[in-house]
Amino acid sequence: MATVATAGAHAPDVPQRAFLATRTKQLSFLSTSLKMGFNLLQLRSTAPATARKNLIIRAARIESQGVSLGFRAPHFELPEPLTGKMWKLEDFESYPALLKDIVKLSNFYMKKGLAVVAISSNSVATHPQDGPEFMAEEAKLFNYPFPYLYDESQDVARDFGAACTPEFFLFKKDGRRPFQLVYHGQFDDSRPSNNLPVTGRDIRLAIECVLSGQPVSSNQKPSVGCSIKWHPQTVQ
Repeated sequence: MATVATAGAHAPDVPQRAFLATRTKQLSFLSTSLKMGFNLLQLRSTAPATARKNLIIRAARIESQGVSLGFRAPHFELPEPLTGKMWKLEDFESYPALLKDIVKLSNFYMKKGLAVVAISSNSVATHPQDGPEFMAEEAKLFNYPFPYLYDESQDVARDFGAACTPEFFLFKKDGRRPFQLVYHGQFDDSRPSNNLPVTGRDIRLAIECVLSGQPVSSNQKPSVGCSIKWHPQTVQ
């Protein structure tokens, strides 16, 4: 999952603009999996038996890669399986902020003007239980307050330089300038094996800085999670 956020420079009567995009396989169980170490696939019961039978899961843990701060948010145009609507980066231009990931965090900061979008890029060739049909069911079941988009080609994942799930990208926007990356780090220090509580401290601090027009620290710890499930390469 990748997250991108943008915010405008602090000035009187000028709203702060922020865009946060998160790339994830399953948003609803993220906090549970981080705290207790559950395999997200074990929490899903909606995939038909035919899709689960003999399915071998190979999910290597990986850190988010080094995308330079100041990186411009790439254009995207992706479908939302729940509604069928096509969403573009431009659809979020008018929002003071955008968050794409955790439901609770999203609900809180959307009230403060954060716009939120979530994107799934996992291959349905290897992981059919992550396809758009099940994405739509999840979005409806857990009442996601943000669009949950499907990156079938995986081009958007590559454009963002995404590597793992979850992954967060926070961009800020100054006036008419393009969204620029100010945070590409972890949710917090919690990991499946360290028993630390899930607080979202790191991403919360970054969002608060963006919305208040303050600089975001460049001292950022990378996200750690399962690698994106890329499409199998075609042998020529």
